[in-house]
Amino acid sequence: MTEASEATRRPPGTPCWVSLMVHSLGSTEEFYTDLFGWEYEPGPEQLGPYVQAVLDGREVAGIGEMPPDRDLPVAWTTYLATDDADATAESIRSCGGTVAVGPLDAGIAGRVAICSDPLGAIFGIWQAQTHMGTRLHGLPGTPVWNELITQDTTTVRKFYEHVFGHEGQAHPEASEEFDHVTLRLQGRPVAAVHGVGRSLPHDRGPHWMTYFEVADTDGAAARVELLGGSVLQPPHEGPGGRLATVADPEGAVFTIIRTTP
Repeated sequence: MTEASEATRRPPGTPCWVSLMVHSLGSTEEFYTDLFGWEYEPGPEQLGPYVQAVLDGREVAGIGEMPPDRDLPVAWTTYLATDDADATAESIRSCGGTVAVGPLDAGIAGRVAICSDPLGAIFGIWQAQTHMGTRLHGLPGTPVWNELITQDTTTVRKFYEHVFGHEGQAHPEASEEFDHVTLRLQGRPVAAVHGVGRSLPHDRGPHWMTYFEVADTDGAAARVELLGGSVLQPPHEGPGGRLATVADPEGAVFTIIRTTP
């Protein structure tokens, strides 16, 4: 894993932030504090009850509380950087995607919109002003990777390439059984698209998955269960390290990984 580093303004199309909307903000804060050691600072007031999770005084993620009358899916959302949220929103619409919320201002922090791609995977776009996004990388408790889990890579690959300028590169071992594309910007991998066909969870549909770094995957998975969460895919070795897919007590799914040095 690389050494910890602070974030600057990301190139458009780069994952720059992850956030979670939940029913109970207090108990969710406690879960992630126990799991990742997060502390919290108030977020933009325009977003309602919302906090920014911090490690070593630097922001790593956001957690907000849904209004009592809203019963939306509880899920981690990946945000992609943009220099112009309004122009990107228009491009998303013209390429078959949907803009569900915004673009709207989040105070002086930036401008935000919540969108979905043509197959329904929800993601955000973030035009940074004073808030650049995740400011700490490479330490346990920080997001280290984002992967789109969808039916197949063909349609959405073209969507993300056109809207965000990604260069889709098929995995060297890609086949009909292994449908995997790496999204690159300026020659650097920034995210991936994994087509799983009929193996896509019926209760979730296409979705972006956030990977969080941990020091010990097996220990962290056990901790998730102890704290009232669940382990959906037990710890196992993968191409990037030892990983497990888990869910917090409200059902938000994420992956924990100890990346291979």
